[in-house]
Amino acid sequence: MLILLLTILLCGEGFFAYRLHILSAEQEQIKEDYSNINNITFGLFSVGQWHDKVAGIINHQVRNFTMTPRQKKELQTEVEQIMLALIDKAEAMVNKPKKTLDGKIKKFVINTFVNTDKIKAQVPVFAKNIIAQVDNPANKKKMSKMAMGKFTELENSGSIDSTLNITNMATNNMYKKYNVSSAEELNNKLTSSLANIRKATYTYCFGMLGCIVVVLSLWWLFRKRVELHSTLFIMSLLFAFILLAVGLTASMIEVDARIKSLDFVLLGEHVIFKDQVLFFQSKSIMDVVMVLIGQPGIDSILVGVLILVFSILFPIMKLSSTGIHLLGNRKLAENKFIKYFAFQSGKWSMADVIVIAILMVYIGLNGLLESQLKSLNIKSDLLTIITTNNTALQPGYIVFISFVLYGLTLSTILKFITPYDSH
Repeated sequence: MLILLLTILLCGEGFFAYRLHILSAEQEQIKEDYSNINNITFGLFSVGQWHDKVAGIINHQVRNFTMTPRQKKELQTEVEQIMLALIDKAEAMVNKPKKTLDGKIKKFVINTFVNTDKIKAQVPVFAKNIIAQVDNPANKKKMSKMAMGKFTELENSGSIDSTLNITNMATNNMYKKYNVSSAEELNNKLTSSLANIRKATYTYCFGMLGCIVVVLSLWWLFRKRVELHSTLFIMSLLFAFILLAVGLTASMIEVDARIKSLDFVLLGEHVIFKDQVLFFQSKSIMDVVMVLIGQPGIDSILVGVLILVFSILFPIMKLSSTGIHLLGNRKLAENKFIKYFAFQSGKWSMADVIVIAILMVYIGLNGLLESQLKSLNIKSDLLTIITTNNTALQPGYIVFISFVLYGLTLSTILKFITPYDSH
């Protein structure tokens, strides 16, 4: 009955662990995609994004620009004064004494055939035509194109053009991957998926912990049933292996720093960038080990090997040795290697150190990001910047802590139930 109960419970633990592992990997991938599509490089630092936003403003401001009758009258008066000033200046230059024969002939011809008074009389008509041309929709369209000329010139440059092609290709691939047609639709879909996954991962995480609580409760219930201890301990080890596997492979810490909103006024209209990701990383213990071992520096490789040996291999050897010590014959149980890993390797295992180290890294990073991002916050009439720090510990960290505490509990239990010397 005990074996049947624990087998059913172990299947439940395995199912929760499998789902948590799958969802953790899926969450990491979705967040990676979200951070890529909303990266500041593709947003605030993208010429294409600026082109679209500025083009919209210029088109609206220039093409929809209209003048009231009063404004037209005032502008016409200004144009007339400028034209009259130019005519007077030209007349003064012509009437200036000439020393050469060629200059005297030109002056005579101009004074004979050009009547400046008639030209001045036509200035109001010229000014009115100029105002009409400015207010012409076709000319407004040309003016807006001229205003966007620099952006277009920059976009057509070699380096910018290749960058835009890469950005567009990545964006289109992301749209196809998630079956959406716009950035807004993509972000809404990813945000919704992440919210559902987060809820599910914590549900499975606490489901795993619930199974462990049941196992420990059975130890308390059968503490005086010596004949059941070996069976209960071996089954308990299987639960520990599941906790360790998920704790090592599921994401433990996530670093996410972003500009939540940047809003400034350009030509009387608001330019807004939202959720611009500055930095994102999500890692499990195995991810950290693989990254360190994959580095070219010998110091990084050494640290990766140390974490692999003392935080991964030692706990596995310790769990295996405790099972062998309890089930094996006396000779095997008293083997120095088995006995050492079963009872004395705890002081070398750094699983508990990893737990503290990750917690300290989280506290340090969280404080550093909070202070740095806080300095970026600006709020004024013309510019508003709001930053956010989404750095957080993940369910993998909770599972790994649970493994460490559960492992210590099993080590203590083994000392009481072993039929052999534990020293």
